[in-house]
Amino acid sequence: MAKEDKTNVMRVLDGKKISYSSHMYEPDATLSGAEIAAILGEEADKVFKTLVTRGKTGAYYVFVIPVEKELNLKKAAKAVSEKSVAMIPQKELLPLTGYVHGGCSPIGMKKSFPTVIHETAKNYEKIFFSAGKVGYQVEVAVTDLERVIRYTLEDVCD
Repeated sequence: MAKEDKTNVMRVLDGKKISYSSHMYEPDATLSGAEIAAILGEEADKVFKTLVTRGKTGAYYVFVIPVEKELNLKKAAKAVSEKSVAMIPQKELLPLTGYVHGGCSPIGMKKSFPTVIHETAKNYEKIFFSAGKVGYQVEVAVTDLERVIRYTLEDVCD
């Protein structure tokens, strides 16, 4: 892979000497998570999306869940000890995280936010998620993620 094809996520992983596989596809923000999983030739349960929320206290939280699942806001709030959480408006995503919709990754955000990964991630040796750019995915061992981000595993989906 040419150096200019490296995303910030890949540079962070390289810097921590964490092994990963990168996967690229034709960037298309209209693709669903299930369609991306199909392009990758993977089951949708192994491909995760990154969602950013704001709690009642004003704090931000990141949830990483399988692409075909929906975030259960009540379970999500409980997981981060908030009365409630809500998705942030799409226009706030780039200024807050440095990522665009469809290219948001739990690694390499402008600031570090409490992160919850759906508990099903522990069923897989490796999971896929955005490499920080539309059309780029990384496959990383779940156990290696703790070297880059602080997270908990919780059931936060319907």
